[in-house]
Amino acid sequence: MSASVTDAHPRRLLGTLDAIAIITGLVIGAGIFRLPSLVASHSSSEAVFYLYWLAGGVVSIIGALCYCELATTYPDAGGDYHFLTRAFGRRMSFLFAWARIAVITSGSIAILGYTFGDYASNLLRLGPNSSALWAALATLALTGINLAGLRETKGTQSLLTLLEVLGLVAVIVTGAILLAPPPAPVPPAGGDAAASAVSWTVGAPRAMLFVLFTFGGWNEGAYLSAELKHRRSILIAMVASLLLVTVLYLAVNYAYVRSLGLKGLAGSATAAADVLQRHFGEAGGKLISLIIAISSLTSINATVLVGARSNYALGRDWRAFGWLGHWDDRRDAPRNALIVQGIVALVLVVAGAFTDRIETMVNYTMPVFWFFFMMVGIGLFVLRRRDPHTRRPFRVPLYPVTPLIFIATCAYLLYSSLAYVGNGAWFGAAVLVAGAALLALDRGRPGFPSQQKEV
Repeated sequence: MSASVTDAHPRRLLGTLDAIAIITGLVIGAGIFRLPSLVASHSSSEAVFYLYWLAGGVVSIIGALCYCELATTYPDAGGDYHFLTRAFGRRMSFLFAWARIAVITSGSIAILGYTFGDYASNLLRLGPNSSALWAALATLALTGINLAGLRETKGTQSLLTLLEVLGLVAVIVTGAILLAPPPAPVPPAGGDAAASAVSWTVGAPRAMLFVLFTFGGWNEGAYLSAELKHRRSILIAMVASLLLVTVLYLAVNYAYVRSLGLKGLAGSATAAADVLQRHFGEAGGKLISLIIAISSLTSINATVLVGARSNYALGRDWRAFGWLGHWDDRRDAPRNALIVQGIVALVLVVAGAFTDRIETMVNYTMPVFWFFFMMVGIGLFVLRRRDPHTRRPFRVPLYPVTPLIFIATCAYLLYSSLAYVGNGAWFGAAVLVAGAALLALDRGRPGFPSQQKEV
């Protein structure tokens, strides 16, 4: 086993277009079909509604620039895990990796699996537990494709991403061009500045949580840095992907508002289906179910791909998890990490079949997610100071202002998620406490990433 861990490494097989397809698939998911209604419900006007989505794109690009400096300077399949190890040591990165393997990544796969199952069941119902069965089948199938090898995985991702983007374009064309806009709402008589201020104070944090959740996933591109043919490809891939996503999100939200109005959007749980049904009837509902199912598969595949790489990095560095650190050189895939990730996701899918839903797991883990996101931003400052002579193929523009904006945003969202989720934060804390207990039992193996030779 040790020979496999030390002798086999990720190879540089991914091009820029491959990375763009993977990152775009990570970001564009079922969220854009479900969360705009919640953002609309916290928006005082159409202008504010669009401003939230534009701000989400800008914040994401700022964060991506910070990640690009780290990924081009320290390319590694461990992504955030590797950056946290270098900046703060192995204990911090262990807690991060533990949180991902125990809840965050596997939970995302399960949640996306259920989203896929809900809409796939509209096309073909598999009995009383149809959504759970579809979720399990999707998890098994896409884990299997990733086990088959990187070439099969990236081909699948490129195809699914293309279909996903075409689906969004269908909604945009239908809502923005084919349908007539609803009658303009009558503006309320008078105005209440105090009420508007309260609405903004309460609504803005919640709206931005939903917007940035919809933009989430771009940071996972850092896990591909060790497999890119050219280091600077990650910069092009991240920025290009987020620009594309921002344009698509603004366009599809314009289509929603033009077709349904802001209040109509706020009251709709299935905005995209409502838009297509207005023009195409029942056939439109079936079409959007297919589109959302494809979007969910795209996100599941991309999450499976990058999530297993952080688990691989954990096994590479910690003796108790050494079996996760096996890299299958023939298939260019972290085989054991993929298998364990798939098993945990399937357990969560089964658990979801016996509860109301498992989407709340995202809310429970949001504070943990934003905490580690913030620590990566702080880590950029730490590594600039610690490694001043290290070659940096890309440097964050307007340093230190840019990373400070990113850190402040993460801190704001950490606070907002704690205020919004409330007692759910204890679940994330319990996960970290369990990880800390495991940490006390294993001091880990020497030769962790910060001591390894750069590739």
